[in-house]
Amino acid sequence: MRERVIAAAPEGVVEGAVEGAVEGVCVSPDGGSRAGVLVLSGSSGRVEADRCRVPAGAGLTALTVRWFGAAGQPSDIREIPLETFTSAIDLLLDTGVSRIGILGVSRGAEAALLTAVHDPRVAAVVALSPTSLTWGHVTHHSSWTWRGTPLPYVPYDETWSPVLAPDGRVAYRTLYERSRDRFRDAARRAAIPVERTAADLVLVAGGADAMWPSLPFAHDLAARRPVTLLTHPAAGHRIPLPGEPLLPPSPHHLHGGTPTATTTLGTTAWPHITAALLGT
Repeated sequence: MRERVIAAAPEGVVEGAVEGAVEGVCVSPDGGSRAGVLVLSGSSGRVEADRCRVPAGAGLTALTVRWFGAAGQPSDIREIPLETFTSAIDLLLDTGVSRIGILGVSRGAEAALLTAVHDPRVAAVVALSPTSLTWGHVTHHSSWTWRGTPLPYVPYDETWSPVLAPDGRVAYRTLYERSRDRFRDAARRAAIPVERTAADLVLVAGGADAMWPSLPFAHDLAARRPVTLLTHPAAGHRIPLPGEPLLPPSPHHLHGGTPTATTTLGTTAWPHITAALLGT
């Protein structure tokens, strides 16, 4: 992987834009590192340069890539090849790391868990606001494929109607709960088989998540294999890592929780996250 140095990075950290077919950023300690982490956004699909700087400061080489919405990629989360992420792991290994982790949030956590199931090179997964199920696209297609085959998925309950908050934003949690309960057979087939991966799993979930029921999802995952689960009853969906710039509230979606509790959860989880990613 060739990198082109971009904006000035914090002292002791090297930051570069990934050149080639994939849009991305790689941030690493000066001199490199033994462990690397692929950092995946949620449903924005964006390049998470700010988030990568946090693990890089802890001694990890962090790579983030755009996983949909760029030229040559699907325009949204419909039949995304999991090879998108295994190819990113190839790029990360090219930097010289020997231990691979994936850190993903929300739909990115879904991708991280599924990639670990299919790629034995993944040694650790950090799933922020995770799901235990594979979700579909609104057009009745799977969100993901592996080797050209769509993965089983849970469709959405088309009878669901959003309830608007006074400011006009929508909490989508009940959509996922109703869809899971209505399509129970599909949900059984779409359970992410985390028992098939040997990767260390760290799950971070807020009890007041308004986007989807990440804490019940995390409990579902924990029922099938050992995990490290960090939670806070008043934390929401968008969990920041220590020192990470806080994103403004979405004008359209409710994420739930209080800012203090959500920030506290990220801070509390951070030592467990770094231990899993570094393998210490």
